[in-house]
Amino acid sequence: MRILITNDDGINAPGLKVLDAIANDLAGPGGEVWTVAPAFEQSGVAHCISYTHPTMIAQMGERRFAAEGSPADCVLAGIHDVMKDNPPDLILSGVNRGNNSAENALYSGTLGGALEGALQGIPSMALSQYLGPENWQIDDPFEAAAVHGAALVRRILDAAPEENGDYRLFYNINFPPVPADAVKGTRVAPQGCRQGTNFSVEPHDSPSGRRFLWARGGDQRAMAAAGSDAAVNLDGYISVTPMRADLTAHDAMSALKAIE
Repeated sequence: MRILITNDDGINAPGLKVLDAIANDLAGPGGEVWTVAPAFEQSGVAHCISYTHPTMIAQMGERRFAAEGSPADCVLAGIHDVMKDNPPDLILSGVNRGNNSAENALYSGTLGGALEGALQGIPSMALSQYLGPENWQIDDPFEAAAVHGAALVRRILDAAPEENGDYRLFYNINFPPVPADAVKGTRVAPQGCRQGTNFSVEPHDSPSGRRFLWARGGDQRAMAAAGSDAAVNLDGYISVTPMRADLTAHDAMSALKAIE
């Protein structure tokens, strides 16, 4: 198996090392793992692509490249440049430092990489490690992902339905904020919404008098609907959420027929 890995935390991020180990486990001795990751952190860029300016790419080692662009840019670079003669069989994005459950999924560059892979017709998954009081100060905060990641990806690949539609499935995987031995299992869960939680900005004035705004996230332990991704993560389970790029609100289609 040939696997392309990327992330949004940058090519030197510790979570990418965890993903490299997962990918090498999956690829096996006869496979290959290729890395095309952002040269600098790209958290929060979602599915952004560098459409109005070129992306510089540099080889950092054997099958290892850094691109000055977003995770989606990196996937495009991997498929259409770095691996153009023999494209990947699987794309993995992550392991993100922090969860991409609930509303975080909409902002996530980690998911943006997997989404681009799906649009290119390649099986793709985003992996993220929820952090919390039980794991963020242990020796390896990514321990749950490192221990359970490869086996879970194999199970998803084995169970994934065959697809013929326009928008291919990709998978959002979130490991709970606990050590590996405290993981209770896996739940297939819909995307949730943390109640009363949203991004905002915090203004600050510089010594020169200029005003700057820092983006602020919400409470990552806020309640979400029972059985949703964030809820099962906080209960100690890995969440797997199948997703598509189709943004149509199908439930509203019939109500809007009146405007035709």
